[in-house]
Amino acid sequence: MLPISIIIPCYNAAATLARTLDSCIIQPEAAQIIVVDDGSTDRSIEIARYYGERDPRIGLLQMPANGGAARARNWAALHATQPLLAFIDADDEYLPGALAAASGYLEQNPTEASIRLDVEYTGFPAEITAHPDFAEHAATLSNTVPSSLIIRRAVYAALGGFPMDAFFRRNGGEDGAFSWALRELFGNRRLGDARRVRMHYHPRIHAERYFRICFGMQAPVAADVEESFRLSGQFVEAARANIAQLRSLSGPAGTPA
Repeated sequence: MLPISIIIPCYNAAATLARTLDSCIIQPEAAQIIVVDDGSTDRSIEIARYYGERDPRIGLLQMPANGGAARARNWAALHATQPLLAFIDADDEYLPGALAAASGYLEQNPTEASIRLDVEYTGFPAEITAHPDFAEHAATLSNTVPSSLIIRRAVYAALGGFPMDAFFRRNGGEDGAFSWALRELFGNRRLGDARRVRMHYHPRIHAERYFRICFGMQAPVAADVEESFRLSGQFVEAARANIAQLRSLSGPAGTPA
């Protein structure tokens, strides 16, 4: 199996971080687990250190100031040592065997850039989960949320990491922009045979807003939609240019790379 570096951005997640870490340490493919604290003021750092003392795979990075999840993920990725990167939020959890499935897939498919895991949405309001279109939109969301992503480290670097625009930090959507670029340039496949990541509901979670807008329960802000598409398009084009430049470079003795 290909070893994996797990990256966990953490901001005031003391209530859930232990659950997330417990789900990571049971994954044999997790050779490195990085908790990157994004300026927490609760006991998050204390919990990360406690786990780190008991499992040498777990390391703690501390952002100098709160900068948002995208910035935290990108900084942690610079410290990753393994060929695959997995991202999980500090209030989500992997189910047993999750990373074995992802690592096995990428090992058996060496030309694939990444793979997604299917997400189980736990504790969401019944009016959302009982909606007749829930399964369709749940699958779509599983193709974008960071906790579902396992990606080759070189591909992540070539795409430029998650976009760090201030708009995305306020409103979310950087994961959608990254997924758009990944889909356009390499494909964005998902293992849909089983749920392997559990997303726990909490008030004001971005996933709830996504579902409510899709189901007509909440009206989107037109200006926000426009700005999200504009910034996402910019990110896709920048990623496309990065990949084109890499492909144009020459290898040893002037041969194409």
